[in-house]
Amino acid sequence: MVPWADHAIWWQVYPLGFVGAEDAALPTGFRTSRLGRLENWLDYAVELGCNGLLLGPVFESETHGYDTVDHFRIDARLGDYQEFDSLVAAAKQRGLRILLDGVFNHVARSFAAPPEWFKHRPDGSLDTFEGHEHLVVLNHEEPAVREYVIEVMCHWLDRGVDGWRLDAAYAVAPEFWRGVLSEVRERFPEAWFVGELIHGDYAGYAATSTLDSITQYELWKAIWSSLNDRNFFELAYALERHQQLVDPLVPQTFVGNHDVTRIASKLDDPRHLGHALAVLFAVAGIPSIWGGDEQAMKGIKEDRVGGDDAIRPEFPDKPSDLVDPDWATYRLHQQLIGVRRRNAWLTRSRTKVAHLTNEALALRSGDTAGQLLLLLNVGDEAYRFPVEVAGLVIAAQSDPNQQLPTDPLLVPPHSWLVLATG
Repeated sequence: MVPWADHAIWWQVYPLGFVGAEDAALPTGFRTSRLGRLENWLDYAVELGCNGLLLGPVFESETHGYDTVDHFRIDARLGDYQEFDSLVAAAKQRGLRILLDGVFNHVARSFAAPPEWFKHRPDGSLDTFEGHEHLVVLNHEEPAVREYVIEVMCHWLDRGVDGWRLDAAYAVAPEFWRGVLSEVRERFPEAWFVGELIHGDYAGYAATSTLDSITQYELWKAIWSSLNDRNFFELAYALERHQQLVDPLVPQTFVGNHDVTRIASKLDDPRHLGHALAVLFAVAGIPSIWGGDEQAMKGIKEDRVGGDDAIRPEFPDKPSDLVDPDWATYRLHQQLIGVRRRNAWLTRSRTKVAHLTNEALALRSGDTAGQLLLLLNVGDEAYRFPVEVAGLVIAAQSDPNQQLPTDPLLVPPHSWLVLATG
């Protein structure tokens, strides 16, 4: 993995929804200027503590962006090359890396290509992606498809982006990515690639594909599920499996993204939002924040047409225009990201369970650079942790406005505490 990725914390946005462009109908040949609105939010992302902008689809598409028509054109509802170049330049001025969403498993039916570029069913019809009839699957055994993907990646890397999120990577044979990435890296050795994997053999797929990282859905599920069930044994088990991935690769970790119900809606008890975030920033991984989660926005994903609308809303022109902003949750993110920044070794840290009950969990992470101890209590009573804290000082707590506790081992109900090497 390239060195800069060890320090990456991504702020993820879905541009078509963010700027209110997804439902916009445009006459043929007409383009509109909306992408520039994202520039108004770059300082907000930097002040949050992020140093990377993970963009959802920006290429010409039929509807939601994942039905690509042309990978070399900015979607007409967003703008054009000039606006995109301006956004990249503005991001670079602030030290923000740019990651693009590459949808290379499937395309829209109107995608112009010869028949051999597509997979076909036995009856001769075009194969489709997971039952979505308007998404046709590319034939990754066709050499021209491989060369096309290489050309697209290199085109945008040459334009200033820093890497790619590979959508539905799990649906493509890992050998395809290995061949593509070997050629792209020859030209852009500093590029970073993360593949979307939902289940299966994460480590095996990553090793064969040579991806730098994969999406850690197993840990995501265990975080909110263990909090809802007050069953930290589930999280402890998931963290043990998570740790096995960290040596060969560093997974992309998250508690929310563009495809799942927002964490503020997923949790049964809003008091446990900080617990979820504390785990995210206290264990190994490359964290990402789904834009709006830092404001405790709510939204439930539904299995229907338009079922993603609630989790991909339009944002106002600038942060000062937010309606009912939740700056307390924003500051909570800042506090925990600050801990992460001061302990950059956490990206590849080794985390062990120091104490475990259904409702109380102590996680100890560390290497030669430092130590960090996370104490989580989701019980209805204060809990005293039987762990060693010598040499550690309080680095973050559930309510930063409260006075620091004199006894850090006694954690109040539904609270958490982070201690780190002073």
